[in-house]
Amino acid sequence: MLSASELRAHLMTVGLAGPVATQREGSLRRYRMFAARDPRTLIGLEPELDWTFTELLELMSARCGVSNDPGYVSGQDVIDPDRTVTALDAFADRLGSAARSRTPVLLGTGHPGRLLGFYAALASALSAAGCPVLTPGRGCRIDIGTRFGLRTYNLDYIRGVALVREPGARSAENETGVHTHSPLPLRIALGAAADAGGSLPGLVIGDHGWLCGAGQLGIAAIGLADSDDPAPFVGEAEGRVSVVVPLDDAVRPDYYRPLTRYVLNRACLSQ
Repeated sequence: MLSASELRAHLMTVGLAGPVATQREGSLRRYRMFAARDPRTLIGLEPELDWTFTELLELMSARCGVSNDPGYVSGQDVIDPDRTVTALDAFADRLGSAARSRTPVLLGTGHPGRLLGFYAALASALSAAGCPVLTPGRGCRIDIGTRFGLRTYNLDYIRGVALVREPGARSAENETGVHTHSPLPLRIALGAAADAGGSLPGLVIGDHGWLCGAGQLGIAAIGLADSDDPAPFVGEAEGRVSVVVPLDDAVRPDYYRPLTRYVLNRACLSQ
């Protein structure tokens, strides 16, 4: 089993924590957008409190370890690897609890090119433990607003993980879908499950709109978030998101494999 110290070293070596590729100026811009309640940064969350920029900076410092100095305005963000390991422990504990109770789970990602393998391994382990891994709404059309205007995508699943694809894309793992922060795919999936009279998830595992959208609807949610995405951490602080793991969410897919092994081992779900 990978130890916590070995995991910490891996996080630092590959840039998942420590100095990360996420740029400070981009993070500060998104904190200001969130404080102004720009929906592009709310990603499905409706904050209960009126978070100011200063309060968000302090929160992100406490949850991620980024600098709380407003005078530090450029360069790389720094994520505290100890906070990442602590959050991964909590993530694994929640995963293990879901497995023991055979909770229906829904997994989804807005970063399929990077994080699909991480979530797919969790889906496989949870299914083997007896959890229903839900895949409602496959093929449903979703119209999502982007910086290029309204775009139409289709909801799909690969190895039990939800994502969105361009219309006409083949359902093959080497075409992993598009990057999105939107909560609409989650809402479409839940609506399809309700319309079909099927099971609804007791736990959502994901990122971006999957994580925040579920928390907003009162569904237990755990997932990953980068230091330039304040919404998941606000959701956690307000008690609507159960666990958020701070890390760079856009490194090479194979860099997440040690995290997968660590989480599954701690959750007693190794296959």
